[in-house]
Amino acid sequence: MCGIAGIIDLKARPTVEKRLLQAMADTLVHRGPDDSGFHVEETWGLAFRRLSIIDLSTGNQPHYNEDGTIISVCNGEIYNYLELKQDLMERGHRFRTNCDVEILVHLYEEYGLADISSGLNRLNGQFSLAIFDKKDQSLLLARDHVGITPLFFTEAEGSFIFASEIKAILKHPSVRRAVDLTGLDQVFTFPGIISPTTMFKGIQSVKPGHYVSVRSGKVQVKEYWDLIYPKEGEIADSRPESFYVERLDELLRQAVRYRLNADVPVGFYLSGGLDSSLIASIINDFYPGEKWHSFSIGFHQADIDERKYQQLVASRVKSIHHEILFDWPDILNRIKTAVYHAESPLKESYDTCSLALSELVRSQGIKVILTGEGSDELFGGYVGYRFDMLQRDGMDEIDDAEAQIEKEIRRRLWGDSRFLYERNFFEFRETKAAIYSEAVGSMLDDFCAEGRQLVDVSKMIGRHPLHKRSYADFKLRLSDHLLSDHGDRVSLANSVEARYPFLDKDLIEFARTLPVSLLMKDSAEKYIVRKTAERYLPGAVINRQKFGFVAPGSPYLLKQDVQWLNDMLSYDKIRKEGYFNPDTIERLKKIYCDDKFTVNQTFDNDLLMTVITFEIFLELFDMPDFL
Repeated sequence: MCGIAGIIDLKARPTVEKRLLQAMADTLVHRGPDDSGFHVEETWGLAFRRLSIIDLSTGNQPHYNEDGTIISVCNGEIYNYLELKQDLMERGHRFRTNCDVEILVHLYEEYGLADISSGLNRLNGQFSLAIFDKKDQSLLLARDHVGITPLFFTEAEGSFIFASEIKAILKHPSVRRAVDLTGLDQVFTFPGIISPTTMFKGIQSVKPGHYVSVRSGKVQVKEYWDLIYPKEGEIADSRPESFYVERLDELLRQAVRYRLNADVPVGFYLSGGLDSSLIASIINDFYPGEKWHSFSIGFHQADIDERKYQQLVASRVKSIHHEILFDWPDILNRIKTAVYHAESPLKESYDTCSLALSELVRSQGIKVILTGEGSDELFGGYVGYRFDMLQRDGMDEIDDAEAQIEKEIRRRLWGDSRFLYERNFFEFRETKAAIYSEAVGSMLDDFCAEGRQLVDVSKMIGRHPLHKRSYADFKLRLSDHLLSDHGDRVSLANSVEARYPFLDKDLIEFARTLPVSLLMKDSAEKYIVRKTAERYLPGAVINRQKFGFVAPGSPYLLKQDVQWLNDMLSYDKIRKEGYFNPDTIERLKKIYCDDKFTVNQTFDNDLLMTVITFEIFLELFDMPDFL
């Protein structure tokens, strides 16, 4: 992974200076501490920070085509670059380096902006890219299919500004800071921020599977890929189970092999669960005599400590195993760092654990780590998928006015009044209204998260309930939450690139064609993944009940009686800032500090964790009070 940034003057004025691009790039040094690169002309410029992983000697960016008219910078990896490079060379293209992302300028030459969707869909990787075409003075931005790598942009006073992280965009003197209330409401209501919304008014996130073109002063956003499940009854279930198991094994092995390609040391995470254990075992199957580094996090609390299973798998694959014992006071030591890198409030504290883990990885000289993220969303790994098999949440039996409003909200969001995602939105709206200040609450209709179109409903209507949830999870949980604030941000904070075999494009395309009966059988989640794992793992790991990791929430933090946290939640400060109702916050503080009060983070909403981390967010990013 790396960091990219750039500016293009939409009015073709000679306003772009390297000094400003340098300042933007400097904020991304954690993403790319090894090198930097720039291409700056009077009306546009690109900046790059490098984390050297492939072609350490000649792979620095920007990259150029043969005549220097097409210039690219890219954050990420293209895993099928060797196949694409061979094809492009046969078409007459000449390469200067062995870097994987040099193929982008030549691929753009082949497809151009007119057919760029076809070109982007040939890529199998994790990337956010920028390509400038000097012939027609156009800029292309694109984010990978799933949204593993972040990319943000804004327009300000005639300039188009983009970067891998928002903190780089904020360096531009024309960019004004203001809270996007829809972003805050999304954090309260859903797993986290949902692209294109960010916490900064006027700054957008490029949506997964989308590209942005800037030409002749006009900005256009278009989709090039989506996770489209077949409608119910369209999947033929005529082939034997063994066919699907063998095919999943083949694709997962290829995905792992792709992600082991690096000119620097590679390691893997071991959570103790099925997915990371399976990846570790496949790596060991490829290279049985090689010592790979594995990394885990453990806890003093026995009910959430998984070291028994982590050590079991590490012993089986004979890895050089490293573990860190995380203690709850470490949460307070890292919570501000977590918010800084997330550029958003957080619903949970576990990003602090992930920060500690990536620190451990970097301390051992490892730059690349493989992880099991993405399997749950593809193969039905959460408890919600079991509920979906019943297709009931009790709403059918209720016919009062409130139930009718809730059903209408669900129909608008998902195209299905029976589909329960996260919570009852009508009831929760009252909770949010009580938390917001009177001034903010009076505008709730204008910014409420559930009042906006979040997904393409046409891609949920007529689909099996498991596929509906998978699509919703991909859009609302995976890309901007699990892969962003809990993935990209906490790994790159310590200059570590995380790679995700389960999110390989070819594997995803296969998974969407699986018969639903292979996702869940006899109420067992991820049935086909478990069957595939039988050739690699012991039953003690395969048959474990899914373990949802949680770290202590705001009740724990409040009971530590830390001065800076008390000051941050003080009545006068909350009232002055104007976002929350200080009386409600005081009541919540009393409830949360009661020794008998707990928050079940799997099912409950830790309201004060969002408030605490929003207060940290305001402070770190010098955001204005609500006026």
